[in-house]
Amino acid sequence: MANSPSGDSMIERIARILESFSSTRVAQTSSDIARRAKLPHSTAHRLVAELVDSGLLEREESGAVRIGMRLWELTTRGSHALGLRQLAMPFMEEVQSSVKEHTQLGVLEHDEVLFIERLSERGAGANITKIAGRLPLNASSSGLVLLAFAPQHYQNRILAGDLPALSRETITDPDALRTKLAEIRKVGYAYAPGSVESVSTGIAVPISDSTGVIAALSVVLPRGTDNEDARRAREAAAIAALRHASTGLTNAISEVRFTSH
Repeated sequence: MANSPSGDSMIERIARILESFSSTRVAQTSSDIARRAKLPHSTAHRLVAELVDSGLLEREESGAVRIGMRLWELTTRGSHALGLRQLAMPFMEEVQSSVKEHTQLGVLEHDEVLFIERLSERGAGANITKIAGRLPLNASSSGLVLLAFAPQHYQNRILAGDLPALSRETITDPDALRTKLAEIRKVGYAYAPGSVESVSTGIAVPISDSTGVIAALSVVLPRGTDNEDARRAREAAAIAALRHASTGLTNAISEVRFTSH
């Protein structure tokens, strides 16, 4: 039920406060939060103070606030993402031992790919992905896999909407993207050189349960640092490692779902 002159509920206002934080904006003043959450200053100050009192936000010596450890603790209890991360970690470690660059796990969330785990080698190449970070579906290899195996009506909606470009090679044309999605379904993986950053190549495979594709397992490799033969060999090894891990993780998910019923 709405309980403010603007018609938004208390839950909606608290959600906007929490959503005003990001991986690069980890600490804010109450005034900053009021502006970004589109709340009256008095309302933002009051709600922030209550969230600090509850431990969901923490106040720094400077007076700015950040996400509290209690909120992190509560959100991980019984989380589907936490269970998936725990199952995926051994398989991600196997892939990472092969590619020695970046290995990551992403899920579909609010029309974007949300990354819930990442492993990175010391000195690995460029990768803008962060845990709890998001990327557009049309831009990343993980997003392309999730979109390719999504229901047709969902694909149509995404293709009819905004397709943002993160680099010159990001696919932003709906027809070209539709062709790319068909290719992914045919070969079973997404290959996206330069789609997020011109210096990197993303490769992703789908992870499934009995309902369909629920996640994407991907690697990010440096692009153009070796000769052509070496690059192809490295990418082929990454695809083989990802496919092996995808089969193992899908089987592990099936076993857990079976034994839990």
